[in-house]
Amino acid sequence: MAATRRPGARLTGRPDAAGVTWERYAASWSQLHGGFDPASAAPVVRGWVRLAYLGGRFLGRLGVAPAVVTVTGLVLCAAVPAVALLGPVGLLAGAALVLLAAVADTLDGAVAVVTGRATRLGFVGDSVADRLGELAWLAAFAVAGAPGWLVAAGLAASWLHEYVRARAAVAGMPDIGAVTVGERPTRVVVAVGGLLCGGIAGLAHTGWDAGAVTAAAALWLVLALAGLGQLTAAVRRELR
Repeated sequence: MAATRRPGARLTGRPDAAGVTWERYAASWSQLHGGFDPASAAPVVRGWVRLAYLGGRFLGRLGVAPAVVTVTGLVLCAAVPAVALLGPVGLLAGAALVLLAAVADTLDGAVAVVTGRATRLGFVGDSVADRLGELAWLAAFAVAGAPGWLVAAGLAASWLHEYVRARAAVAGMPDIGAVTVGERPTRVVVAVGGLLCGGIAGLAHTGWDAGAVTAAAALWLVLALAGLGQLTAAVRRELR
């Protein structure tokens, strides 16, 4: 996922997607993610990265450009608050859309790596798409009844998390600083879980959907603030 990608790293050349080995892909993926080695990650993370590699090779062979995958994910995100207007059933659909958008977010980077199109411009575009996608997810919480101030606070904390890391990288921090509890994968889980629980709760009893998404928005904010604290401490250690 995009939470820990570093600008400036790119795969040299433009190899055929079918010719990129897993080892080369893993090395390039590590460069784009602040040196984090997928081989040292938990089995779930390793499996997810390998699935992204296979999906990226497949799309690369079809000639799909990374930007097309990025835009597709952004369109899926934009649809989430719209379907949330449909009530509990819409929240369930929104959860599925967030999950599909997360898959697209993983695949766009994979396609970029296997086709040799991982560029700094692509990094910026993908990062902007990630932030806009999170705005749409939280907007769906607000549509479903979560307080506006809570949604806005969660969004601000998440965006500040990413801003601090980006500025620290410009200031000379050599890696991602820390993998925190508030990273983008956490936001995906909270968004999917919140919309799913909201939909189920709303179907069980009228009005319970608002309470469920409010709880999810509160959890988002708590994890975002905790992650920001972890990252701030890491930045202070690296740059003092």
